[in-house]
Amino acid sequence: MTQEPILTARGLVKRYGRVTALDQADFDLYPGEILAVIGDNGAGKSSLIKAISGAVTPDEGEIKLEGRTINFRSPIEARKAGIETVYQNLALSPALSIADNMFLGREIRKPGIMGSVFRKLDRPAMEKFARDKLTELGLMTIQNINQAVETLSGGQRQGVAVARAAAFGSKVIILDEPTAALGVKESRKVLELILDVRSRGMPIVLISHNMPHVFEVADRIHVHRLGKRLCVINPKDYTMSDAVAFMTGARPAPDTGIAA
Repeated sequence: MTQEPILTARGLVKRYGRVTALDQADFDLYPGEILAVIGDNGAGKSSLIKAISGAVTPDEGEIKLEGRTINFRSPIEARKAGIETVYQNLALSPALSIADNMFLGREIRKPGIMGSVFRKLDRPAMEKFARDKLTELGLMTIQNINQAVETLSGGQRQGVAVARAAAFGSKVIILDEPTAALGVKESRKVLELILDVRSRGMPIVLISHNMPHVFEVADRIHVHRLGKRLCVINPKDYTMSDAVAFMTGARPAPDTGIAA
């Protein structure tokens, strides 16, 4: 690839006591691509993603966003820099409405004294923004923006979480197992949503155990093994069986990996 990566990591190390979760791990995400991250349980995928999204601070190594070195001390700092993460548990508040969940932690205040002094929320603005974003991503099967998230199906909840990330993530979106708890039909909708977000030019990091989904939507596949990047493969050049064999160590990694 001739273009520069938007997000890179070099030599990341993260230790938890005597366990080394990341062992000189590298990472590259290019503009406008879907990069899948796969690896066996305990391979260090979660630690890698947490380091990139500000949830953990690496002991060693360097992370760069658009060529600038970043040192996030919290996920809030990563969010401010334009990196949005949708975790497996979705981090939605079930009792709150869709609109409230879209703006959780970044509510819009009313202009003037009502907002600055009395901290009054600008509900119409928040509802309009939420409705516009959901419509943009083809999620308007959700009729009422004020309905509680707990009344939504699993796929719709995932849709709200992805829509929130797409609305506020200005640089990168990280999706952690977005179809893990969903049925076939709902998974399909979420995959379409991921492709739709990518078509808007937003690069996506997709962590998944679901090989058919990975091979369907990913542009490149980052194989993580024993705390580091083993290789990066092009899904057009390898089969799902190949990927699993690299991931588990049953087959040696291809030499051409990183530039795939």
